[in-house]
Amino acid sequence: MGKIKLTETILRDGHQSLLATRMGTDEMLPVIGEMDKLGYHSMEVWGGATFDSCIRYLDEDPWIRLRRFKEKAKNTPLQMLLRGQNILGYKHYPDDVLEKFIEKSIENGIDIIRIFDALNDVRNLKKAIEFTNKYGGHAQGTIVYTTSPLHDVEHYLETAKTVQEMGADSLCLKDMAGLLAPFEAYNLITKLKNEIDIPIQLHAHNTTGLGSMTYLKAAEAGVDVIDTALSALGSGSSQPPTEPFIYLFKNSEYDTGIDFDKVNEINEHFRGIRDEKKEFLGSFGVDPRVLKSQIPGGMLSNLRNQLKDQNMFDKYDEVLNEVPKVREEMGFPPLVTPTSQIIGIQAVFNVATGERYSVVSKEIKNYIKGQYGNPPGKIDQELKEQILKGETVIEGRYADHLEPALDDYREEIKEYIQKEEDILTYALFPSVAKKFFEKRKG
Repeated sequence: MGKIKLTETILRDGHQSLLATRMGTDEMLPVIGEMDKLGYHSMEVWGGATFDSCIRYLDEDPWIRLRRFKEKAKNTPLQMLLRGQNILGYKHYPDDVLEKFIEKSIENGIDIIRIFDALNDVRNLKKAIEFTNKYGGHAQGTIVYTTSPLHDVEHYLETAKTVQEMGADSLCLKDMAGLLAPFEAYNLITKLKNEIDIPIQLHAHNTTGLGSMTYLKAAEAGVDVIDTALSALGSGSSQPPTEPFIYLFKNSEYDTGIDFDKVNEINEHFRGIRDEKKEFLGSFGVDPRVLKSQIPGGMLSNLRNQLKDQNMFDKYDEVLNEVPKVREEMGFPPLVTPTSQIIGIQAVFNVATGERYSVVSKEIKNYIKGQYGNPPGKIDQELKEQILKGETVIEGRYADHLEPALDDYREEIKEYIQKEEDILTYALFPSVAKKFFEKRKG
């Protein structure tokens, strides 16, 4: 037991979870120098949906954002979230694209890369951990936490040991829907501490109202780092708020060493930004129904918007009930990007048509074919046959079947390239990147 370290997430997951990822670099930059002096373990500033949001909505180059952050943050490690072989997109990329992306992320200022796979298929973490080690970054291997008949303590311990053997420098337990209950966290982290030697970090969302209590029990179990977001964009579907933990642990063995008053001052800056962007603001409320549906906050807001767009909002409850059924039929994948979108869209189709699986999304077909990795459990055999119609399922790691693609991407956008990183931006989001480059070119 000892001092608890904090990773501040307001610059990435905080505004992704509660402000539709709409904070611009110039809005965040004025306080990064001050935040850098506070003594955080790290600041999460990049990855997840921020990359897409920069070029799609904010007319910003995400690589330039990262460099500008790095200029201001001289002391605190900068952290990003990477979806394993999916990088930051929604499909698997070949290893040459993944390697170049990791090399450039570290070169542009990332210190810690949190690497996860939506299915906890460790084969999809292997290369990302290897490349992060190769280019001198800190590789944080991640276990996505969910509950199902298959996801027990043994499953998590085995996965953690494998991730450590692969060369991870630390382990993150990622609870994207706020499903990890306090005593469960105490039990799991105590056991993880006995089984692995690398530091353990806990990432939770307060969607169900359990997050803060879970963090407290995790601290008692010896967790090394917790993820919190400044209260301007903390709680609700975001991380538990930062300030209460600084106050709570003060003068205890867990003391964070962070100045409570200074943090409050910095939070005022973000309150101002939040109040200017009211139209994007998500809910600070808690929704214990998520404990049953398992739908994380970001997915809930996407579902609501999709249903509104299709004039189907009256079917919201029906879709919520359909999601766990589809999830079970698909072998109980954790609901996190991209599996949350894959399962969610299929649930919408099933309800909209009134006939389950009469319309099948391309993504669900690719999922069943093994293009995202191995699901934790077995996919419903009848559905599998009905949807695949005799097409073969990929055995082994899907990326092993992909040809190198970096040179093709380079060729496709050669007229727009101003720097090597542009090729990666295009590889991840081709149509959005092309529009962005055309505008930049004038």
